[in-house]
Amino acid sequence: MSNIKKAFENENGKAFIPFFTCGDPDTETTAKVVRAAAENGADLIELGIPFSDPTAEGPVIQGANLRALSAGITTDRVFELVGDLRRDVSQPLVFMTYANVVFSYGAKRFISKCEKVGIDGIILPDLPFEEKGEFLPECREYGVDLISLIAPTSRDRVAMIAREASGFVYIVSSLGVTGTRANITTDLSSIVSVVRENTNVPCAVGFGISTPEQAKKMASLSDGAIVGSAIVKIIEKYGRDSVPYVADYIRQMKSAVLEA
Repeated sequence: MSNIKKAFENENGKAFIPFFTCGDPDTETTAKVVRAAAENGADLIELGIPFSDPTAEGPVIQGANLRALSAGITTDRVFELVGDLRRDVSQPLVFMTYANVVFSYGAKRFISKCEKVGIDGIILPDLPFEEKGEFLPECREYGVDLISLIAPTSRDRVAMIAREASGFVYIVSSLGVTGTRANITTDLSSIVSVVRENTNVPCAVGFGISTPEQAKKMASLSDGAIVGSAIVKIIEKYGRDSVPYVADYIRQMKSAVLEA
């Protein structure tokens, strides 16, 4: 069984999934906030590998990418960070980055290293479903799930994407880039129902979720809630002192998801 699937096998079958940009403001702080998340209810953790042109990201995560890159983060340093985290973090860990990061590192080298350090899956938001064959053979060889995204624009492709999904299905709540939103108006229940008709792989909703109320609603529609920009904002505000604030936020969001 995919290690990722275990993240959804808790009290109510719902997962809370936080996202962190590696190296913002530095790798030591990233290690601390990830551990705080693991200790305060995160079921699966997404780790962003910074990229100079993160096309799916809104200004908050773009800013985090630039801060991390300015501070000297590299893909190799991210792998070192994961190796350190794996000494005591048992939750599934997933990379979120861009196809160019994997290409430039070398797909086989990158994915084999994911397996070696304990990365369970990768999310590449700029990789079209039709082009995932670029990485799929290596992912299967090394047991790393290539996680599919389904957007509101996917429409008639939802069933096709779901049938080939592994790990979990990342359902994008809204059109546009990442970032917090006051309201999420997409008809997600119809997307989730098509996903569930075509796969038993769990699905979680991300993009735009920032409040416990939103997390509870999204988890009630699907199998989990993913939160990135709201957490990155906390780290941007408090920097190296952000650990207790992140821990408190994770506890609140996890509690909301458990009520879904």
